[in-house]
Amino acid sequence: MLVGNLLIITTIKTSRALGSPIYFFLFHLSLSDTCFSTSIAPRTLVDSLSKKTTISFSECIIQVFTFHFFGCLEIFILILMAVDRYVAICKPLHYMTIMSHRVCSVLVAVAWVGSCVHSLVQIFLALRLPFCGPNEIDHYFCDLEPLLKLACTDTYVTNLLLVSNSGAICTVSFVMLMFSYIIILHSLRNHSVEGRRKALSTCISHIIVVILLFVPCIFIYTRPATTFPMDKMIAVFYTIGTPLLNPLIYTLRNAEVKNAMRKLWSKKLISNNNR
Repeated sequence: MLVGNLLIITTIKTSRALGSPIYFFLFHLSLSDTCFSTSIAPRTLVDSLSKKTTISFSECIIQVFTFHFFGCLEIFILILMAVDRYVAICKPLHYMTIMSHRVCSVLVAVAWVGSCVHSLVQIFLALRLPFCGPNEIDHYFCDLEPLLKLACTDTYVTNLLLVSNSGAICTVSFVMLMFSYIIILHSLRNHSVEGRRKALSTCISHIIVVILLFVPCIFIYTRPATTFPMDKMIAVFYTIGTPLLNPLIYTLRNAEVKNAMRKLWSKKLISNNNR
């Protein structure tokens, strides 16, 4: 996960050919994936090698915050990438005017602030719960849903707030994204064969990422006060699978990124040979 996402970050930062808005958003997607994976995977690896797995309450709250912050940021960045593709394909003549660097920077800043607000809501819901008895979480990471089971109070209202927050973000974002890609694919009828091929390659990779991330999230976060034994297995898809597969999907299906990586690797080899 780290190697793949850091490679994309380095490639975009060092390559002049990847200066378009879509790669600006891809940079932030890889950055969010890098931070997201470090909030879950290291602790999971350590716990899998330990006989006794414990986590302090403060560490648990931090994990809830970082998990939701960078997970929500990834969702918002995917929405921005869909907007970028819509403008590029449906309004190509106005693309550079609409998706200027200033506009893209503001949109990404709004995504970061929105993710922070979402995460703070999760922390507020967790901190207001009274914990006075059981202290064993039936999960491999801290999330609000497992914590609710440990609370010494009725959590029905908190569950509804969780669904209206996390569940609504996942469901509404998924519907918006799929609707936008349907519009994009429908508009490709008026493009040339080469234009359709390039646009399809980009859109299909985005749709694959959207499905891999949102379907498991919707399954988990749209069910008030209901858990299934398969929840932990399904959570692996968006906690481990998505950050792992995103670099592969965006590099293997993108000729520009692959060419930029080859040039970066060639420069590295030349600099080593000159030494």
